Amino acid sequence: MRIEQLEYLAAVTKCGSLRRASEHLHVSQPAVSEAIKKLERELGVSLLDRTHAGSRISAAGRELLPPIVDVLESVDRLRAAAGDQLATRRLVRVGTVNAGTASLALPAVRAFQAQHPGATVEIRNLQQDEIHAGLLEGALDLGLVNLLDGDDVPPELSPTPLVVGRPVAVLPADHPLAERAAVSADDLRGERFVAMRAGYLMYRFAHRLFGSDLPAEWHATDGAEMGKMMVAEGIGLTILPSYSVLGDPLERAGLLVIRPLAGDATTVTLASVHRRQGTAPGAVSDYLGHLRALARRVVVA
Repeated sequence: MRIEQLEYLAAVTKCGSLRRASEHLHVSQPAVSEAIKKLERELGVSLLDRTHAGSRISAAGRELLPPIVDVLESVDRLRAAAGDQLATRRLVRVGTVNAGTASLALPAVRAFQAQHPGATVEIRNLQQDEIHAGLLEGALDLGLVNLLDGDDVPPELSPTPLVVGRPVAVLPADHPLAERAAVSADDLRGERFVAMRAGYLMYRFAHRLFGSDLPAEWHATDGAEMGKMMVAEGIGLTILPSYSVLGDPLERAGLLVIRPLAGDATTVTLASVHRRQGTAPGAVSDYLGHLRALARRVVVA
């Protein structure tokens, strides 16, 4: 028996149907359904009434709901207690998509350690969905994610916009396209391209920019840091948020330059994300405060 199985069943009860519960949880409906089926097999009872019109909580499920709620409340208390211990140890666990590393994330660590000499910051490079899951499960205290126009985060999470920039072409400083004021999608189609792997926001943006006519030579990598290194090594060109490149050591050393994308007015926002419920430990609030202070001084293209 797993905690998320109980959470899924409670969500079906709260939302009134399997479909609405899966939308609320931001988990696919088949995944929610299969998890509940496994719980049914383990308990030996039918927890859902399944019809052509949909799936709802069964009478047996309603009878078992009070002890399920008790278990979930106990888990919440356990997570809160663990959070108190983490606060005492002044440990801050940050998940990041590798955006704003040089301009925000690392300077904030320096400022935080000056304020809390005995504290520990644990930074994990993750995809956006993994960051959301880590925050909801209590494995992370804070996330740094990129949001395109119209993007949102799960309703259980609270985003704080930090920096707004634009997707830009990232080029070696000596590349012929660096002489241009702007770079078009057609320009990039004619070059070797370094894309972020599926699951990263810039992967989604690249497909939006190129449509079905993708660059003929297409490499893929995990995260902006490796993407910038591949560009600096002459392996290909890429597209990243402007704030992910400006201030980066490779850009400061003159190895990389950025150019706007011709005809594209998309904005991308670097946001910090944390759980809505409960009060953030003091150390987490302090680190977030440093991020906000630094963000006010960041200049982006």
